[in-house]
Amino acid sequence: MRSLFMIVARSLRQHAVSTLITVVAAGLASGLVMSVFTVSEQSKVAFTGGDIGYDAVLGAKGSPLQLVLNTVYHLETSPGNIPWAVYEETKARPDVRYAIPYAVGDNLRGYRIVGTTSEIFDVFEYQRGKGFDFDRGRAFSDDRMEAVLGAKAAKDLGLDIGSEFRPSHGVRFQPGTEHAEVYVVTGVLEATNTPADQVVWIPIEGIYRMEGHKVAEGKETVERGAKLIPDEWKEVSAVMIKYHSIAAGMFHKNDVDSGKLYTLAWPIADVMGGFFNKMGWITQILLYVAYLVVVVAAFGLLASIYNTMNERRREFAILRALGARKSTVFSVIVLEAATIAFLGSLLGYAVYLGILSVATVVIRDQTGVVMEAFAYHPALLWTPVGMVVIGAFAGVFPAFKAYSTDVARTLA
Repeated sequence: MRSLFMIVARSLRQHAVSTLITVVAAGLASGLVMSVFTVSEQSKVAFTGGDIGYDAVLGAKGSPLQLVLNTVYHLETSPGNIPWAVYEETKARPDVRYAIPYAVGDNLRGYRIVGTTSEIFDVFEYQRGKGFDFDRGRAFSDDRMEAVLGAKAAKDLGLDIGSEFRPSHGVRFQPGTEHAEVYVVTGVLEATNTPADQVVWIPIEGIYRMEGHKVAEGKETVERGAKLIPDEWKEVSAVMIKYHSIAAGMFHKNDVDSGKLYTLAWPIADVMGGFFNKMGWITQILLYVAYLVVVVAAFGLLASIYNTMNERRREFAILRALGARKSTVFSVIVLEAATIAFLGSLLGYAVYLGILSVATVVIRDQTGVVMEAFAYHPALLWTPVGMVVIGAFAGVFPAFKAYSTDVARTLA
């Protein structure tokens, strides 16, 4: 066996260029396969698993998915508004642990602005038992033009305690759409590694009084300094709900569905799970592409070794003349192919880490969701093993050619 490895090592050195190219091809193939499996799995877990602080979202009649994406992940537009009274009724339910009103539709240089109440900083738990903590500053006052920034929003926008800004209308930033109102930053939250890190929080009262906003259908903007806004004028984009129990969510959904006036997205994990199931064909296409790359790499390995057979005929004939059996020559070629595939698999881990590192950054920047770049997935184990097996099979045909070398004719 030692002699076999010595022969293989010498052959790899002699054909260093072709070996390097084949190793890189195998590395790209195995790295791509591992990345597709891991990114797909981690994305689904990140969006559907874990405790995100809310059990359900109550909003206007429409798509539950759009409602969740808009309020929880801040990715979509709002499907519409619901009366303030619905929020109060929801909050008053004995089976509701907390209910937080959301008013959305503005941004600060591309970062979503969410109008809500300061209660969110006291009761909301983005993980079980862990709520918002302030890195610096304090919560906003519900009756003042103040704001609290998520960690990433504060860093990217370059704002800190005492900074002033003017919100822009719409969910996408367009110069010239800024409101006249000026808000002052009073607090910056600690990083949570959730979409909340990318949010600018302001009092919901400010949304109602902001220039160009209507409090409710047919109601004009309430000017700053005006008296209290009647509750029947108010509307919210959604109500974020945390229940005392799973049964509570079930009963509430039955009540909402029977009324057919609003949409209750519950449970949130199931809504996102359904989305990923519907989009599973994208993952399948990516997997097919990855498998195709593996096949191309296998053929590349076969061609690389096969093309060296003519110049190595004399080498194999000498080995046979020195007493090496045909099976030994056969084993050398198969082992060489498997070794190239193995080296490619090792390079594949570097390719995998590179792809996943970029994917992690992109997903976090776009959604605020954080994936673990070094999380284990079975593909990290069976992909290299599969590559070695495929490599060994790719070496079988060239091995048969070496096996059939005519010693007398070659050395004549």
